[in-house]
Amino acid sequence: MQGSRELGFTIIELMVGIALALLIAAAATLLLSSHINENRRLLLEVRVTQDLRSAADLIVRQTRRAGHWGAASTLGLWSTAANALPNPYSALTPETGASDTIAFRYSQDASENNAVDDNELVGFRLRSGVIEAQLGDRNWQALTDSSTLVVTRLRIEPRVQTATLEPACACTGGALCPAPQVQVRSIEIEISAQAVSDASVLRAVRSTVRLRNDNVGGGCHA
Repeated sequence: MQGSRELGFTIIELMVGIALALLIAAAATLLLSSHINENRRLLLEVRVTQDLRSAADLIVRQTRRAGHWGAASTLGLWSTAANALPNPYSALTPETGASDTIAFRYSQDASENNAVDDNELVGFRLRSGVIEAQLGDRNWQALTDSSTLVVTRLRIEPRVQTATLEPACACTGGALCPAPQVQVRSIEIEISAQAVSDASVLRAVRSTVRLRNDNVGGGCHA
């Protein structure tokens, strides 16, 4: 009777098999980790971009209203009324040059009172990585979420084109008033930010807003 032959793996074969399994598991783990990190980065990029666009859209919508005055047609510089007034909402800061702050006014009166009220003071500024919005005199509130992103740059730069118009009426005494001038104003807005949890996630948005209300000087009551 021939001796029985043992079947199975040797210790060396088992060790080689385990080593190969560990290598495959390590490669799969690295691939999964890379995939998770890419998804995480993509989500961060989307969130930062969305937050920046939301902030920029709000700044654009509000800035576009700068200078609105409900009585412009009845009491403005084009009016021949004796009580004509300059536009009380025409102020815009900065007037020239770039800044990280913008301040302006626009009428929100249901019935125009021709005076700048507390709630008609509007502005935006960059403070400690957060864009703040002004809601009334000395009332600033965060517009961006400091737990999500750090705003590294807010650049606001006005562009003003001035045109001289023909005098349309006479001043007191019959003499012509100084030729009126109109300022066509637009604002360039640039915002840059990075994710709080990953400084390598950087995004920037740029917008240009044309102010609907031109600033007019001169006219019938200069």
